[in-house]
Order: sequence, then structure tokens, then C-alpha cells
Amino acid sequence: MLNLHNFIINTCKRLLKTVILGLLLFTLSVGISAAWWNFNMSTTRQSRLPQGNPITNGRALLRYALPIENEPVRKIQSSLEDISNRLRGKRWSAVVSDIATASRVLIINKAQLLASVPESKQSEAEAIISRLNQGIINIKEVAQAKDGEQVLKQQAELLTFVGKLEQLMVVGFPFEVPSEFSNLPQLKGRATIEMETDKGSLTLVVDGYSAPVTAGNFVDLVQRGFYDGLEFIRSEKSYYLQAGDPPGPEVGFINPDSGKYRNIPLEILVRGDKEPTYSFTLEEIGRFREKPVLPFSAYGTVAMARPEAENDGGSSQFFFFLFQAQLTPAGINLLDGRYAVFGYVVSGKKVLEQLSKGSKIISAKVVAGLENLVEPEA
Repeated sequence: MLNLHNFIINTCKRLLKTVILGLLLFTLSVGISAAWWNFNMSTTRQSRLPQGNPITNGRALLRYALPIENEPVRKIQSSLEDISNRLRGKRWSAVVSDIATASRVLIINKAQLLASVPESKQSEAEAIISRLNQGIINIKEVAQAKDGEQVLKQQAELLTFVGKLEQLMVVGFPFEVPSEFSNLPQLKGRATIEMETDKGSLTLVVDGYSAPVTAGNFVDLVQRGFYDGLEFIRSEKSYYLQAGDPPGPEVGFINPDSGKYRNIPLEILVRGDKEPTYSFTLEEIGRFREKPVLPFSAYGTVAMARPEAENDGGSSQFFFFLFQAQLTPAGINLLDGRYAVFGYVVSGKKVLEQLSKGSKIISAKVVAGLENLVEPEA
């Protein structure tokens, strides 16, 4: 088995070879082995991701991963998100243009926005649209004053409202999980996890819309208190941080009801697919150029670890991907399609930066979305 340093070296060689061949492969997925464990990732909703630079913000990726098909709300979202890129280049006229686009789409398409929301939630949606209209007026004023700090603050608030509006548009669950996995917990929606560590708190959002079995397994283990008191067992600065290995000889979760090791399948939802692919890496089925709905492009990506030779061998061990553009450029990612991503850290980046091997998870708790957890029937 390769160790991590050999993995990085070999990966660089493969990247170089790929460039020489004419960049025939844009997404490389190779196994990572650290001791026994490695860290390894419906609907047509992701076929409409904005073109250009890959998205590196976990909250934005979660918004785009929602199973909705409303073009105006996606246009509003992308216009508001684009403000960050404009500000980095101090392109104030472009910032004002993005705000104007969001305002225009919101006003012209109010009826279309509301049409995607169930009748029982229409009044809530109208209140959000009203808040968005006022927020756009406010952000336009601070943009014209070229107050970058206030623009970013109000942008974050507006995108929060956009996310709430998009969440109201989700109706039901977008697909049926294969029956062979009915013995495993499933997350039919999303859940928010607060993880207290000895360096501070992290907030994770896990996405059952894209990875219901993987996310369901994780939420179930959090509910059981499985991760409380466990240490981070492996880390590589600017690359990954792994936890979830219980005390004793076992390397994963043993179900107390059956006395058996709970393993979960590799689960990857590809953009444009109606449901996830199970048990195979995208490389193995000739889809290595295609992009997962939940990619490894954000700092704090949360994914399942698994044995190198066992696609369906994951259990309780997970890792945080510590994205660094120099090592794994977004859009030319080495891990997409090989390991199951099931969420992102949305708060606590500075805490995540301080964690390393030997750091401890004091507790993990589900603070929202527990009602979306579906436990297997006894």
C-alpha cells in the first residue's frame, strides 16, 4: 500500500503525464492509503451549475445541491455569489451590475419563484422575497459607497435568505434508495451537526439529498454518541484530517443489535443523474471526467474513509478535506468520484485549521434536521 507522501508524488507524476497527453483527463482519482484506512466521493439540478471557476464555498455547494429546478432563483443566487469574485479585483461597476441583475430577476420573476413553493409555504416565501428586495436595496447603497466589508456582510445575509427560499422549493425526496440498503439509516433531507473539539466548535451540514445512506449513517452515529471522546487519528497539514476509529481492535461501528460490523456502500451522485451511483468509483465505470454534485472543492469537505480495496467498506471513519489549491486544484481534483462526500463545514474554519492528529472530539450533536433521519425497521 502507498503511504500519503508516495501518493502525492505518484499523483503529481500522473498529472504531468495527463498534461503531456493533452489533458485528456481533467479529474484524477487515485487511492490514498494511510495505514489500513484511506480517505476516499436525483436529479438534473447540477447540470445548471454556473460555468467558470469551480465553486470553493461549502454553503454555495450545498445551495446548488438542493433538488430544485427553478431558474430564476439560481440566477439570483449566482449573481449574488459572484460579488465576492468582483470584490477581490475591486471591480465595483461589476459588483453593482451583479446586484442589478439579482434585483431585476427577483422583481420580474416573483410569480415563477412562488410557483415552485408549495401552497402551504407561500406566505413564508413571500416574506423572504420581501426581505430579499429590501436587502438588495441596502447592498446597492453600500456598493455605491464602495464599502467592501459591508457588501460582504450583506451579501452573506442575502444568500442566507436565498438558501431559505430554495429550501422551501424542495418537495419530497428526489429518488428511492435501492432496497438492498434498507437495513441502513438514511437521511431524507439535511441535518446540521455541532462538533465540539478541544480547539473549539465546528458546524457541519450533511446532505441526504445527494448521499442519503452515507449521511444517514453519520447522523445515526452522532445520535448514538459514537464520536464523543474520539481523537483525530491521522492528519496531513493542508490536506486532510481523519477521525472515527473507535477504541479497541475494531476499525468501525459494530451494531449492538446484530453484533455485526456496519459497512456502507460507496455513494456518489453525479451532476445530471437522477440518483447516486453505488459501490463503484467513477473511474471504474468510465465516468472519471464527470463531476459529482458534492465535489472536493471546498475547505472542510466532509467525506467517508474506506479501505483501499473495498469500495463498500466504509463504516464510521470520516475525514475533513483541507483544500489547498496548490496541491489539489479545484476542477482538476484528485479525489472526486472515488470517495463519498456527504457534507461541508459551514462554520469554524479557523478551528479546523488548528486541529491535528491527537486532537479530540469532545462531543457531536444533531442540532437541526434529526426528523429527516429514517432508521431501518427492526
